[in-house]
Amino acid sequence: MNRIVATLLKEFSIEFGLQGLEESKQFEFFATHLTAGRASAESIALDHVVLGGGGDGGIDAVAIIVNGALVEDVSDVDELLGKNNFVDANFIFVQAETSSSFDGQKISSFGYGVKEFFNSADVRGWSAELRRLAAVKERIYELSGRFRVNPVCKLYYVTTGVWSDDTNLTRRIESVRTDLNNLQLFSSVDFEPIGAARLQQLYRETKSSVERTFEFPTKATLPAIDGVSEAYLGFLSAPVFLSLVEDEWGDVLPGIFYDNVRDWQGLNQVNSEIKETLESSAKSRFAVMNNGVTLIAKRLRTTGNRFHIADYQIVNGCQTSNVLHACGDSADETVMVPVRIISTEDEAVIASIVKATNRQTEVKTEQLIALSDFQKQLEQFFKSHPDGQQLYYERRSKQYAAASLEKTRIITPSSLVRSFASMFLEEPHRASRSPHRVFEKVGADIFNTAHKSEPYYVAALAYYRLEYLFRNGAIDRSYRRVRNEVLLAFRVMNLPQVPKLQANKIVSLCDDLAKLLWDSQKADVAFAAAAQVVYEAAGGNLDSSSLRTSSFTDAVIRHAKAQSSQANGAKGAAATRRQSVSR
Repeated sequence: MNRIVATLLKEFSIEFGLQGLEESKQFEFFATHLTAGRASAESIALDHVVLGGGGDGGIDAVAIIVNGALVEDVSDVDELLGKNNFVDANFIFVQAETSSSFDGQKISSFGYGVKEFFNSADVRGWSAELRRLAAVKERIYELSGRFRVNPVCKLYYVTTGVWSDDTNLTRRIESVRTDLNNLQLFSSVDFEPIGAARLQQLYRETKSSVERTFEFPTKATLPAIDGVSEAYLGFLSAPVFLSLVEDEWGDVLPGIFYDNVRDWQGLNQVNSEIKETLESSAKSRFAVMNNGVTLIAKRLRTTGNRFHIADYQIVNGCQTSNVLHACGDSADETVMVPVRIISTEDEAVIASIVKATNRQTEVKTEQLIALSDFQKQLEQFFKSHPDGQQLYYERRSKQYAAASLEKTRIITPSSLVRSFASMFLEEPHRASRSPHRVFEKVGADIFNTAHKSEPYYVAALAYYRLEYLFRNGAIDRSYRRVRNEVLLAFRVMNLPQVPKLQANKIVSLCDDLAKLLWDSQKADVAFAAAAQVVYEAAGGNLDSSSLRTSSFTDAVIRHAKAQSSQANGAKGAAATRRQSVSR
């Protein structure tokens, strides 16, 4: 293995708690993190997309992204359709080899496996994970009437070797692309070979803030603004602007739209019309037809017309940026882009700008929760615990991506909301099947400013501990589908009655739960018992379509309470025997 890549792999494995895995498996996680991990605004739990091995068709990882979110089950697709009324899908496949060379035969086998994933009706020899993902794929294509554009298919073949545009290898890649395009299922098919140099670059991008230097001659300096270091309003030519949003390989930078409340909406009707304008003789009028882009940089240095920006975000203009990117050579020097560049490190100012610049479009509650004071309070509360017991609440997407810390301790808003709703609202079925209905509770039953912080920390800690058990094989991966029910069973068995979430009593009760969860031996036993309760409530069938229902939730609660009563009865009997012996 390339020496530098080996060092980066070791660092990555420590951060993600993968030291116990074989090097080849660590590399699969590493390659997936640097490829498929870039496809979603929210951090992807890598063990949810890296396959277990065996019956995988030569595929190491599969990530299916629908409307910007990772989907793992058919019900996830239906949930997003109900929420958005459209389906935009990306299929991402990864094959990772620690070999120091690119293997033409393996490239062809990888491509054949992906083709079979879309083309074959016979899935009997596939792993359970791949069969589940194939069912998700089938559901997506059943909803093709809701496509705004056909899905995108991306393949990444990753090694530690040197990619040199070898003719034989290039032909094999083109053959794979042709075979997949001939299925007529995709709007585009990309196959990217990634070697040591590209791996190193991708890894460094995850560790450092983006910086760019460019010329900004057509601008006006705005007067002094409270909380803002500097601000400018002007125009950049499309090629210069694109240099701020693309990497050196011409891909859109994954990190610059995370504070933008609206994800890329694809080439929908509005964006398609913009693209048509940019590809027509009217493109010179783009500057007067477009509302422009708002960019916030935490660091800005100017020398005349030369600007250097670092740690920046495009908080409004995601659609404009992506349409310009999609236009390729049509976005030339004749296209001028209206741009506002604001330099500030004040989080309150940044939040106010994000809200204000997005008022022209409907903004969902869950898109702005990161800006609330309660979220900031939770972020600080999570970090306030002693060393070894800290979790990191990522209220802004991937805000800890460049930090040197154990990445498995990062808790996303989505994970926290689902875990909290499962454990304390007793709604795991909604957390799994209809998370948008759970997000509707934000501000009332969830993230209520009167709530104590401890229940949220415990919900995050329980999620962290359960994911650790999945990742290390202590609990079988098949239980992932009912992870929310396992969390509920754990809570019921160890805290049968929950006081009001604003009551002082909840603090001590959650502290006791946290102590149990940080005791790895006791936590392992408790979660094994919770998983067994869910298994029994499911009648031994964890693939049943009835699992994500309120009736199944009721069954889990009944079984958990019965198991808890039996355990307490056994403890009481043991205590009585001890007292009898002591007398």
